Amino acid sequence: MLGFYFHLKKTTKRVLYCSLLFMIALTLTTSRAPTTLEEVQNRGELRIVTLMGSATYYQNAKGQGGFEYWLAKAFAGDLGVTLKVTTRDSVGGALVAVGGPLGDFAAAGLTVTPERKKRFRFSYPYYQVTQKLIYRNGTRKPRTVDDLTGGQLLVIPKSSHSERLKELKEDHPELKWQEMPGLEMLDLMSLVDSGETDYAVVDSNAYQLDRGIYPRARAAFDISEPQPIAWVFPDHGDHTLLQAANSFLQAFEASGELAKLKKRVLSQSNQFTQGGSQLFMARVNTRLPKYLGMFKDVAAKHQLDWQLLAAIAYQESHWEAKATSPTGVRGLMMLTLPTAKEVGIEDRLDPLQSIEGGAQYFMETKDRIPPDITEPDRTWFALAAYNVGLGHLEDARVLTDRAGKNPDLWNDVREYLPLLQQQKYHSTVKHGYARGHEPVAYVKNIRHYQSVLGLHTLEEQRRIEQEKRPEIPNASDWHGGSMLSL
Repeated sequence: MLGFYFHLKKTTKRVLYCSLLFMIALTLTTSRAPTTLEEVQNRGELRIVTLMGSATYYQNAKGQGGFEYWLAKAFAGDLGVTLKVTTRDSVGGALVAVGGPLGDFAAAGLTVTPERKKRFRFSYPYYQVTQKLIYRNGTRKPRTVDDLTGGQLLVIPKSSHSERLKELKEDHPELKWQEMPGLEMLDLMSLVDSGETDYAVVDSNAYQLDRGIYPRARAAFDISEPQPIAWVFPDHGDHTLLQAANSFLQAFEASGELAKLKKRVLSQSNQFTQGGSQLFMARVNTRLPKYLGMFKDVAAKHQLDWQLLAAIAYQESHWEAKATSPTGVRGLMMLTLPTAKEVGIEDRLDPLQSIEGGAQYFMETKDRIPPDITEPDRTWFALAAYNVGLGHLEDARVLTDRAGKNPDLWNDVREYLPLLQQQKYHSTVKHGYARGHEPVAYVKNIRHYQSVLGLHTLEEQRRIEQEKRPEIPNASDWHGGSMLSL
């Protein structure tokens, strides 16, 4: 009987061991590796690679920005994770990093091309661009591809532009171009503007954003039909992250948020004339340096963006310290005598005193804006009040409210400010007649100047960061071996 007990005990142990081994084996065989989407969610971080540029990604005193950055950040928020950005120096560098530890995908304003589709997968397209041939104002405007013969044409290496030029070369065998490593579209705009090269190819969105900085770089003609822009994903893996991106982009577009983002990025670039921008950039280089330190110091003191303060000063006086108007306003910030006394300024023609007085008066005006008005509208309202006065601004808000629009939104109120010039409207409000179109133009111009100054600052930072710019050979120095094509 005792022997039977020990035999049963041993048998039971064996059964338990076998069951345990079976459960372990079953667990191992049924477990799976996490999907790409799950990996992103598990680490709590979405990683993108991008390029520095006004249309893609940049950093300034306000933080991070750029169309691609804001769009990818919205996607990260949709996934419930944070966004990590890594920049590359070239299109080729960004594409190489796709699917590696630096980037789950590339968000860099990249065009969907046949060559790239052989190596990558693309998201739902969220943008369209055309490829623009640009030239320098003052030189002969090319009308066709054949007009480029004998000129120096630069493009970005491994770009959709070089692919398109290769296609054009089949019908235009005399077409030549050079792919210069280390350049971006902002650099190409600069080189054409300065006359260091004759022609370049850039995307239409980059041209629209940066033409205010480089007003001599003009568009000649498009060398392509509209082409889709999309995020670039690796061709390997399970594509769950790509599928999530497609769902997000389609929903973002359907909700109207994509259109709002495009308008937010591009709106300021439309508000300029070629001559006005050319004059502005000339004064950025000649007049602004004399007062740049003052703008930065005073802005820091009052917790203001120095570019906004400088933009106000340019709108007021074109950065002319001795400016005087027939109505008696004087100096860089064109202060009235009562305003100068109110803010404690003794000499309105002294640049530092004028900037200090203007900044103080602007901040006091901003503090008086109704508390329900939030940024960025609060700043636009303060600018309008700086120009036309708080009373007339409040009248315009009353008209806006009567019309059933939002009196706390600048985009609504600016539509009703010009009505203060019409008797049937200004006779119904407290402060009467006002030249209501002036504050609308005033705010629009300052926003444009501020935007261009921000882009100019970005370009200067990029220029400093570049250790050296590659020398550009003369067209006469070209040889067959120097021409690169896909």
